[in-house]
Amino acid sequence: MTRYTVQVRFADAGDLYVSWRWTHALSEVGVTVIPRDQVTAAMAALAAARPGDPAGGFTVYDTERALAGQLARTLVPYGLAFQLHQLYQQGIRPLLRVQPSPRIAQVPWELLALDSDPEIRLLEVADVSVLAPASVVHAPGRTPRSWAATRTLPVVAVLDPRVPGYGTGSRLGSVLGPVPSDAPLARQLAGYASAGRLVPAPPGGLFRRTDTDRAWLSAALTAGAGRLLYAGHVTAADPGSGQSEDARLHLACTDAHPGHAPALRGHRPLSAKDLLLDADRWPVPGRVALIACESGGDLRFGDALGLAAAMISGGAELVTSTRWSLPTDHAFALAGADRTQYPLREAIRAIDAAHESDDPVRALASWQRERLAAWRERRTVEHSPVLWGAFATLTT
Repeated sequence: MTRYTVQVRFADAGDLYVSWRWTHALSEVGVTVIPRDQVTAAMAALAAARPGDPAGGFTVYDTERALAGQLARTLVPYGLAFQLHQLYQQGIRPLLRVQPSPRIAQVPWELLALDSDPEIRLLEVADVSVLAPASVVHAPGRTPRSWAATRTLPVVAVLDPRVPGYGTGSRLGSVLGPVPSDAPLARQLAGYASAGRLVPAPPGGLFRRTDTDRAWLSAALTAGAGRLLYAGHVTAADPGSGQSEDARLHLACTDAHPGHAPALRGHRPLSAKDLLLDADRWPVPGRVALIACESGGDLRFGDALGLAAAMISGGAELVTSTRWSLPTDHAFALAGADRTQYPLREAIRAIDAAHESDDPVRALASWQRERLAAWRERRTVEHSPVLWGAFATLTT
């Protein structure tokens, strides 16, 4: 049975123009215009909620719910909301594929509340993904890699690498802290190792390695990979610069490694420009997870050529990245979270498991619905969408 799918595209032109089309009814197109002032007010409210900050409005239930309603009233056309609600009443959950404009790239679509029933969030009536830019997907020379053809190949895991020149508690220090070998995340990854599907293979540990630099990564990908799982630091490019290709991935690279990014205290980041201009070195697998601060920030640019787009350009068919900065488990603890809980580690586990499934968009949406249920019930910082609302999956 063909799944119901709707594609929603936004375009900035002073006002915000929206069109949507269902794949089972291609001749029927919805179109509307959202006034600039309404969009500006909604984006200001989103910024004021400080997504990514465990002390911001995203961690206060009533504030977050009110914001979800304001964003939905502004950005979800009534005709589309009506169609989604009709399907919801029939027990049908379609796939909603959004192509946001740069102005609204940080909107957490999954959280938006339906105007017809403010208690229902968009992720409850649809599985949501983000459309990769067509110019990247259809670029000459791109070699897409299918998960179906590579799913038995190794998972290449770069987990909290040690960045040269930066201590554990510094700006580019550890994002996960010590991860015991019996922790759920460590055990989950060990399952791949026991099946011969993990790079790096034991011994030597998985976290805080000093050898996972760009040369190592290039060799691991060239040898053949089914997935890439990265959890660490990303430095997003400033949207005001107009240079999305300056986004940087912080591996265990010293400044002796050549590259387009300037060196920082003995460390040279791997930039999106490096990935784009030397693509033969980076045969990107079909599925990529970039679990780091604003790793999907390239969508805030007119020319989306940051890290997420570079992964698509390199061959990925699906990339899970983030819309804003991610709080660490230590930051959650400082904000009053239960210190026995590790929300960031659990998010990595959920995304990793989703990328192993036949339908990662649906699997990730299912996890987010579980997190929404916990948020409604507990209303504490560790259950808030400050973390789980940040993740978006870019698909081709």
